[in-house]
Amino acid sequence: MTRFDRLFGLKIVALSAALTMTAGLALAGDNNVSANQILDALKPKPLTRGLSVGPQADPTAQAKEATFLNTVRNRQTRSLSTGEREQISEIAATKPNIDLEIQFDYNSADIAKTSVPSVQALGKALSDPALKGSTFVVAGHTDAVGGEEYNQGLSERRADTIKKYLVQNYGLNGTDLVTVGYGKTKLKDTANGADPVNRRVQVVNMDTKTASK
Repeated sequence: MTRFDRLFGLKIVALSAALTMTAGLALAGDNNVSANQILDALKPKPLTRGLSVGPQADPTAQAKEATFLNTVRNRQTRSLSTGEREQISEIAATKPNIDLEIQFDYNSADIAKTSVPSVQALGKALSDPALKGSTFVVAGHTDAVGGEEYNQGLSERRADTIKKYLVQNYGLNGTDLVTVGYGKTKLKDTANGADPVNRRVQVVNMDTKTASK
């Protein structure tokens, strides 16, 4: 083999390695979502009164939800009781929501660099006039690896980190962001507890505005 052949071969190997690394980075960022995707998921569903087609508004239920949400505003995440966390979960189940696969540094509440674009997209979406006046729940979840108490605390710290980022970088009102941690109690993939899909942040629009007439 000539010297030229050897050099040419090394360049091909280097180019292949670079392309492989680039593809890996692209895949790593595939879980990031856009502000428009988040906005579409969190927009309140139109409510009606009477016999018209579509979701029906229950003024009594809405009033109860609003009263409860006022009791958890400005509360520290760790101060929420198990009953309050479950009540938030029950209300959230019927509201517009989105799961964001926001990754954090290992055993940490620091947002991973690869997930910063998703958090930035969330900030842009929640700043949109279409969502003005809504209260949002930021819920932290972990996978099933590790102890229950540890994961509970970790999920709370991670939810608080997202809230702090949104308030500091997008000027969002902290009273409109209710944080809650669920640890490993609400796995997205119960059959695979260690799957990264379980390590997520769920954002819910707890919109309690009066329905349209």
